[in-house]
Amino acid sequence: MAIRGVLRIGEVAVRVLDLAAAAVHYGQYIGLQEMLRENNRIYYKAWDEHDHHSVVVREADCAGLDYVAYKVHDEAVLVSFEARIKAWGLDVEKLPAGSFPRSGRRIQFQLPGGHYMQLYADKDRVGNSLPTRNPGVLPDEGVIRGMGPTRLDHVLLAGPNLAESTRFFMEALDFDLGEELIDNDTGMQLGTFLCCSNKPHDIAFILREQAGKFHHMSFYLESVNDVYHAGDIMGKHNISVEVGPTRHGITRGATIYFYDPSGNRNEVFSGGYIHYPDRPHLTWDTTQLGHAAFAIDNQPRQSFFDVVT
Repeated sequence: MAIRGVLRIGEVAVRVLDLAAAAVHYGQYIGLQEMLRENNRIYYKAWDEHDHHSVVVREADCAGLDYVAYKVHDEAVLVSFEARIKAWGLDVEKLPAGSFPRSGRRIQFQLPGGHYMQLYADKDRVGNSLPTRNPGVLPDEGVIRGMGPTRLDHVLLAGPNLAESTRFFMEALDFDLGEELIDNDTGMQLGTFLCCSNKPHDIAFILREQAGKFHHMSFYLESVNDVYHAGDIMGKHNISVEVGPTRHGITRGATIYFYDPSGNRNEVFSGGYIHYPDRPHLTWDTTQLGHAAFAIDNQPRQSFFDVVT
């Protein structure tokens, strides 16, 4: 396997206004497994993730993103990226092992758009409830709950300096540009979708004046039928749905966007194409904004572009 640098998104930490309400939303309705509670935080994982946690919710006075963390292949890769990030021009903070629960040392830096990002190589591996020898295909009954996501898939971040953030990911972290949205008249990038794996995107950015804003975190489901099942759960429990079920033009994934009780946007996502490094990046322009965002009715939703936390 050729993926030996940044492997995947490993952790997203968000602020919520009511921890009890968030616990019902993320633990019961979405169906994440609660792994730990401490210091006014809850740590969750999706059922098919092997590392200890991937989602952290913290009670605070305002909703939004604390940080996003990506896992790298090993300690040597982490050391290499630390040097490359410094050479690119960003300040790097070293966070010793144990600064975050069940995690080895990390490095933290602020992206050009104002978001805090971390890289790490080590986190406790707790498994997915299946053995590694003759594992079968399904965990025990009751492990898959709620919407049943298999993993945290990606985040979309909003802020200024989008082109600079895009260059940083490509030049310092070896991400590929999978797709972009540009203004048809000026050619300016309005959104970029970047890959470190074979997924359609592992992180994405949209242009906003305000720094450090959070658009959404996305949970992967195994099939389009599972997306509809998730929609049924949203309807049953009166979860605030923004759009869907529908399909993106960008990434080709099936999607529903919805909100947690604090106003943080969530997504369930399935499908999409396979990315390889030699795949040409795709460009959408604003003459096809509706189709790029929502390819069934071709209608852009203003809230989708305006609402961030």
